[in-house]
Amino acid sequence: MWAILLKLLGKRSKMRRLSWQQWLVALAFLLALSVTALFGLRTVRRAIYWHSHRDEPIRPWMSVPYVAHSYRVPPHLLYKAIGLTPVPHDRRPLRLIAREQNRPVEQLIVELQEAIVHARQSFPPPPSAAPPPHGGTPP
Repeated sequence: MWAILLKLLGKRSKMRRLSWQQWLVALAFLLALSVTALFGLRTVRRAIYWHSHRDEPIRPWMSVPYVAHSYRVPPHLLYKAIGLTPVPHDRRPLRLIAREQNRPVEQLIVELQEAIVHARQSFPPPPSAAPPPHGGTPP
């Protein structure tokens, strides 16, 4: 056993050492690989999250853009329904908007639901990618 270990150590010393440029290239490759993996995982997580959160019941913690994305309707229609002008990057929860308008959050949610129904009549949501229930191909 010692002979094998000494033989391996002897071969190791004959290996060529990497220059600093080669170490730099290897480090850059590992960094690029890590960044690619990070963004790939983020994309997969978001796709899985939004696929399972479509048409979710409206809750007071949600923002108007979140509701619009979940129900696949244009956000400006929801803002108009609750009497607000659309603001970019508005992340206020519905609870806060209702408090600012001095009305119950339940009333705000009902108005959003009515706006979603009307918006879907004008802009129907895209068909889902789920297979038809009878197992065949769609007509």
